[in-house]
Amino acid sequence: MNGILKKKEKRKALVMTVNYNKLWKMLIDKNMMKKDLREAAGVTTNVIAKLGKNEHVSTEVLCKICDALNCGLDDIMEIKKES
Repeated sequence: MNGILKKKEKRKALVMTVNYNKLWKMLIDKNMMKKDLREAAGVTTNVIAKLGKNEHVSTEVLCKICDALNCGLDDIMEIKKES
């Protein structure tokens, strides 16, 4: 070291919350039930429950849902940053 002291930065924890309200609205617009989505996308009831609680699911699951609904990720979810 060159005799230069570096200050350690305190990093704030960044929390990312997900919201699937767009997905539920899309299902209503398409006259689909959660059961229909589960069958069309080939996902489990546990995945549907996680989505209902706005919990994180894998990108693989999200891609299956988008494929089944013929849409993009931004059409079914929102990500919000909270610090």
